[in-house]
Amino acid sequence: MAHDDARLYGCWVELLGWMQDYATFSGLEYVKVSDFPDYIYRMERPYDLPTTTASASLNRGAQPLLIASVSPRHVDLKAVQLRLMGGSKHWHLHAGAEGLLEGKRPFTRQRLHALLDGAVQGGAA
Repeated sequence: MAHDDARLYGCWVELLGWMQDYATFSGLEYVKVSDFPDYIYRMERPYDLPTTTASASLNRGAQPLLIASVSPRHVDLKAVQLRLMGGSKHWHLHAGAEGLLEGKRPFTRQRLHALLDGAVQGGAA
């Protein structure tokens, strides 16, 4: 696995952890949506990505509030995608030297929490 790919998938695992932490204290449900295709079809080959999760969501009741996914290994320009459901808000994040980037701005746990807090409060209105 290339160094840039390893960095992106490492950031992806960190983002999944942030989502799980947010679900724990907010009352939302963290749901693994899908596995990577090369994990599903690996047969007897070793699997070298740090997670099998290709997409996950935070749900309120049975409805997803946020869906997050990462590009599979075979894609050239890999990114993490975040989508808030019920609107047009979405983000494409890339791996930088210090973690995920939203353009040139670092995408932090605090930024994710701010987005989710706004979505939860907006959905409660």
